[in-house]
Parts: sequence; structure tokens; C-alpha cells
Amino acid sequence: MIRLLIADDETLIREALASLLDLEADMAVVAQADNGEAAAELAGRHAPDIAILDLEMPPRDGLWAAGQILSAAKGPKVILVTRHARPGILRRALAAGVSGFVPKTAPVDQLARVIRDVSAGKRYIDPEIAASALTEDASPLTDRELELLRATRGGGTIDEIAAELHLAPGTVRNYLSTAMRKLGKRTRHAAAQHAWEQGWI
Repeated sequence: MIRLLIADDETLIREALASLLDLEADMAVVAQADNGEAAAELAGRHAPDIAILDLEMPPRDGLWAAGQILSAAKGPKVILVTRHARPGILRRALAAGVSGFVPKTAPVDQLARVIRDVSAGKRYIDPEIAASALTEDASPLTDRELELLRATRGGGTIDEIAAELHLAPGTVRNYLSTAMRKLGKRTRHAAAQHAWEQGWI
């Protein structure tokens, strides 16, 4: 029996997926979580064989949870599911030791096959995601702009980011404005999200 942990912040999707996978004769869902922190905690408590994590779960995303889970001794294997299959995210997922990367558009029978393959020690990467990784764009941003977008993604205010990086608030605003213009984004949060999805931060 393959013991599963499912984490997704969308309750309807998570519970439907759990119900469908529980119908598989060789699978049992032993825990469910609605965020990355809970997923990491439940993985330690229930010791599933495989954790199926939604990539985007505020406040801690699936990649963060994967890192926590995979760093534990004898932790479960991890499959990430996502709507936004960006090549940079794939690269970070592989570096973290994730065993599967599946789009949310995949049918449940395909996910079940991936779970069995991962349980048997194989790795699965969606072919379209793998192909997109070959055409990944280079970042147009400077190291300082990337640093500030990374700090923005952490949720800090301009003043907090300035204090953290020992810069003047006006300097922070200038760098972020330049990054937003380069990326064609109207807010610093949208720019930070885009940079994260591309794997630049």
C-alpha cells in the first residue's frame, strides 16, 4: 500500500483528489494539508511514502515544503503539481530532490501512474515542462534588482526591505521601479512573482 499525503490550499481540489486516489486499490491517503507548513509537519507525523504538494500554497509554497520534507531522514518522496509549469521552478524542484513534476491538468489516472512509478524509484517530469526548460529566458535584471525582488517576495514593506539590506528606502524604490519596468509589471509583487516563476530568484 502506497501511503499518501496531499497538500493543496484549494479544499475542493484537495478533497476530490484524496477521494479519487483512495479508490486505487494500492493507495491510501493518510493525511491532508492546506499549506506548506502543515504539510511538512504532517509528513513528519504520519510518515507517508509520497507527498503530493501543490506548488502554490500561501504563505509557504510547495517548493518550501518539499525542501523541509526531503531534508528529513527517511522522509517521503515528493511529487509537485502546479498550474504554472515554468522552467525555473522545474530546475529548483529537481535541485531539491523532487521525484515528480505534474501539471494540475493531468487526469487522475495519469497521476496514479506517476505515483506508482515514483514509489518504484523512478522520476517523472511532464514532457511539456521538460521541453520548456530548454528554451528558458535569461534574466534581464541585475543582481541587486533580483535581491530586492527576492526580499519583496518575502512580504516585507519598502522600509523593512531597506532596513534588512542596509539601503535607503528611496534606493529600494528606484531599483524596484526599474525591475518592474524591465519586466513590464505594474507592481513590485507581480514583478517578484514573475521572477520567481522564471527561476531567477
